[in-house]
Amino acid sequence: MIRFVIDAADAPAAPGAYALWLRLDAPLAVTAGKRAAVLAPGDYLYCGSARGSGGLRARLARHMRRDKRPHWHIDQLTVAGEARGAFIVEGGDECALNAALAALPIPLEGFGSSDCPRCGSHLRFFPPDARLPSAWENARKAAEFTPPPDRLAVQPSP
Repeated sequence: MIRFVIDAADAPAAPGAYALWLRLDAPLAVTAGKRAAVLAPGDYLYCGSARGSGGLRARLARHMRRDKRPHWHIDQLTVAGEARGAFIVEGGDECALNAALAALPIPLEGFGSSDCPRCGSHLRFFPPDARLPSAWENARKAAEFTPPPDRLAVQPSP
């Protein structure tokens, strides 16, 4: 089941896959190996996996921080852009998430997928007029409209 989290602290410390939603306010020059492109301002979805210690929570916390030593292709976007949240699937597969976004354009071949034999890229451009798969959109709406935990508690009668 897909969920949307706005904050990494809301993700489980379990292994899984994610599609990180990022917004760039200005053009950004990026590279993936020997390939290079200038990404237009706008929204992007990056599909990745979290199999190490701390699982999804730890990986998303790293991606959502701007102060880090660059390690992966996606770090080029996360230090320059704004993380809007992430779609997560515990135990999920990043290539399956990427396949669900096949209708979205690929801005740079090989980005985030240098070790993936199935995908041309794990980065997708999310144009303003594009639609997310319905389960994704439902997850995003549910996350935005869920009251904070303190508002869910039963209030004592006066």
